[in-house]
Amino acid sequence: MQTLDRGLRVLELLADAPAGRPVSELAAALGVHRAIVYRLLATLAAHRLVRAQDGRYRLAAGLVALARGVAPRLQAAAMPELARLAEEAGATATLTVADGEEAVALAVVEPRHTAIHVAYRPGLRHPLTRGAPGRAILVGRPPAAGEPAAIAADRARGYSVSSGEIQPGASGLAAPIPGADASIGVVSFGQPDESLAARVIAAAAAVAEELGPSQAT
Repeated sequence: MQTLDRGLRVLELLADAPAGRPVSELAAALGVHRAIVYRLLATLAAHRLVRAQDGRYRLAAGLVALARGVAPRLQAAAMPELARLAEEAGATATLTVADGEEAVALAVVEPRHTAIHVAYRPGLRHPLTRGAPGRAILVGRPPAAGEPAAIAADRARGYSVSSGEIQPGASGLAAPIPGADASIGVVSFGQPDESLAARVIAAAAAVAEELGPSQAT
């Protein structure tokens, strides 16, 4: 169980570091010798969950295959909207779901015709209260006692924005998917482009309509 726990913690640490982490950093975070981390990484790499590049380890494509089994109806309904949104906005489009007190990127579509864009990996986790995708999920919920005033303000306008809260230099704009405890958003460099708000809200509404009243997963 300890080995499993450490392996899962490695994945969480890598999910928070799109640029990857060296073995020394992972060992320090886990409080174990680097030899243990190397063994964990070798096992994860054998299952295509991590990959090494330039002395740093990153999440790998095997996680995408695992994610396909999570909320399949939601993901299937969202993918066409994510693809359209990414191309129209020229920004990375994301589908984010709630997992306890955290927001998890379930699906990501990057634009095909831009010179540069933000890299954002499925499986990335962050607190619901940090970053536009997570806060948009809170916006889609009924008002809660003691919630931050910013959430109530976002609920009134129908979307959330953030800047530099998840990735330095990147901003986000996201809207809740009604009834799904999830959000759709765009991530780009620089300040949030609030002119995209109506398009993002429309995408979220289209996904909710595709899911129907049951919101089945």
